[in-house]
This record gives sequence, C-alpha cells and structure tokens, in this order.
Amino acid sequence: MLWVRILATVLSLTAIQLSAQPTYKEVAPILESHCQSCHRPNDIAPFALLSYDDAATWAEDIKRVVNEKIMPPWKPVAGYGEFKDVNVLSDAEKQTLMSWVDAGAPLGDPAETTEPSTPTGEWRLGEPDMVVKMAEAYMPPRGQDDYRCFVVSNPFDRAMNVRAVDVLPGNRQIVHHVIMFLDTNGQSLKLDEAEDGPGYTCFGGPGFPITSLSFMLGGWAPGTVPKFLPDGVSVQIPRGGRLIMQVHYFPVGRTGEDVTKVGLYLSKGTNDRQLLYIPVVNDTFTIPPGNANYEDALTTLTPFDLKVYNIFPHMHLLGRKIKVDATVKQDDKSLIYIDDWDFKWQGFYDYKEPQTIPAGSRIKLSCVWDNSEGNPRNPNNPLKTIKWGEGTQDEMCVAFLGVVIDTNLRLPFRVLK
Repeated sequence: MLWVRILATVLSLTAIQLSAQPTYKEVAPILESHCQSCHRPNDIAPFALLSYDDAATWAEDIKRVVNEKIMPPWKPVAGYGEFKDVNVLSDAEKQTLMSWVDAGAPLGDPAETTEPSTPTGEWRLGEPDMVVKMAEAYMPPRGQDDYRCFVVSNPFDRAMNVRAVDVLPGNRQIVHHVIMFLDTNGQSLKLDEAEDGPGYTCFGGPGFPITSLSFMLGGWAPGTVPKFLPDGVSVQIPRGGRLIMQVHYFPVGRTGEDVTKVGLYLSKGTNDRQLLYIPVVNDTFTIPPGNANYEDALTTLTPFDLKVYNIFPHMHLLGRKIKVDATVKQDDKSLIYIDDWDFKWQGFYDYKEPQTIPAGSRIKLSCVWDNSEGNPRNPNNPLKTIKWGEGTQDEMCVAFLGVVIDTNLRLPFRVLK
C-alpha cells in the first residue's frame, strides 16, 4: 500500500540521519587537536575539556564561541607568514561540533571513545628536566602595576642548552606576564641584596644594562603555548649565568601571594646552534586621545644574516593591529600580521621553515591603536595621550624575533626611525 511505502521511506531517511549524527567519538579528536592544550585543569582556560562530561556540560558554550569565531583563538592572518600548528577549525570540524550540540551532545558507544593523549599534569610538555622557581612567595601591592625581578639559582656548573621553557604562574589572577633574562656578570645579585623583600624592582628589563644578544631565555603571556625548538637549535644558559625571572603583576581588584615556577627542557645535542631573541621596538609613538585608528611604524636595519625561527608580537589594551614585514633584496616578505589584537591572547608563533633575512635587509614594524571611547578595552577615563610605557595602561609596539645568526658580534640591535 502507498502509505506503507511512504512510512518505510520516512523511517529509512530517519535511520540514515541518525547514523550520520556525530557522537563524542567524532568530537573528541577535534577537542584534543584544538582545545585541550589550554582547556586543562589549572591552566589559562576557565574549564577543562578532557572528557565527555566536560564537553557535554559546556556544549552550548562550545557552539556559541565556535559560531562567533572566538575559539580557537588563532590570531595571525593567513598568507602573512607560514606557521606551524595553525589552530583553525576546518569547515567539516565546525559542522561536526555544531551537529553534535544540536543533537543533544550524544555519547555514543563508550567503548569507542579513547582517552585523550594530551598531558593532564601541570606541565604541558610533560615533566621538565629541571624546575626553577622563586625562592619565596611574593605579594605585590594591590591596585598598581608591579615589575619584580627574582634571582633564580643556577644549578649548572657548565653551559646548558634549553630546547623549551614552560612558565607556570603561581597566581594567574595577578601575574600578567613573565620574562626569563640571563645575567652573566652577577649584576642581579647586587640589585637583589640592595632591596628589602623578595627580588628587586625592575621596569623595562632586568634592571641592569644588556650588553649581549644572549640576554633572554624565554617568556610567558596569556595565551602562550610552550613548544620545543627544532632539533639542533636551543637557547644557551652560559656557565655561571644567573636566571632572572621578571614578573609583571597587575593586581587591580585583589592581590595575593605568588610563587611562579619555570620548567626547563634540556637539549641532548652537543653542537646546537644558539637561538637569540632580538627585539624590534618602536618606543617613540604618541597616541592622541579620541583617535580610533592611530598608526605608527618603525624600520630597522639588520646588521647580520638572520634565520628567524619564531616571532612574538606584543602590544597592550589599546592595540588593534600589529604587522612585521621584511624587505629582502627589494622583495617584500611578511613575517606576521594580526588584524584583531587581543591583549589576553599572546604567544610565540613558530615558522614552518626558518625565514632567511640577509644582512642589510630592512624590517618594518607597524602598529595600530584605538584610543577612543568606542574601545571597550580602553582603561583610561577620561581619555588621555598615551606613550610607550611598562604599565598596563601605557602602550607598547614590539616584536621579539627568535633568530640564529652566523656571527659572534655582541652588539645591541639598533633601530632606525
């Protein structure tokens, strides 16, 4: 009979739809690839996504942030530098997540669901070879920026090569960023002894003149994901060199004690090429109040051949765009472009292949700020003129280049305006 055939067709189509409906088996690999590096216990994300119960609890939120392109927060614009580990969902992955949430977040067969391979401990790269930390807890004064340097004992009796650095802020509510400096002359110890309390005050750097390109071990800011350097490349801690942990505290609403730790992952190689972090800095800009699209740029000349392995751009709350380009033998090469800057999501971006920049090339750093009332992130009321400064309410325009060079020159990286 006709109605029997119609009913059979409907039931058949329904069965096909149900069979095509994604379950957690299809969703779990997407979460592992794109979400779990941050959505882990005691990490930067506000909740974990390591299990079905986690994902089902936050299913509607997952749909919303994916639909609004908030997550995953990959910032570089495509086509401006080729990077490793591009964290962008494919159209198929987006559809899988949406369909799964719309279907009620079904579990499916539990036997088909595998445990995540993402490390669930406090260290994202697994247990470090060595952990260094502040010698004692520090409590910054509430309601103001506080830059504090802590001298960390160096346990090595010889030069050591480091392939990765992972920073664990002790109090994520008040730690804004951390930079690990190197002191080869013992200057930090004198500064520490001259000031009461743990550590010493240090705005703009480690508190003493930097005379070598080998001055920085690594760093952390909200959104930074630790990664290993390529085989044969590492950052060297010189024999007898001290580690200086500069912590920027911004305890606006409340303060508390902090003991920040740093995990060091050592290279097993003996002939590694040394990676140096070279800053390209524009510190001469003046951002007028009310200007929603203020741009300033700086061009710097490279005094020696560079191979750029990674890049770390940095601005503050008024930042909207940051771009770094290189002019190599009359040809322009883009190193990175972020057109939707987010102060709360920063990090190192590793190139798929090292970028070769010969001596004599020019590097251009461009920044755009929004110092208007229409910027919801603007911390200043009333509006005021903003210049370079270390405070969160000041601004910056800087890009750190992780480079290998073929020279032993120990010169500062000069900039040309």
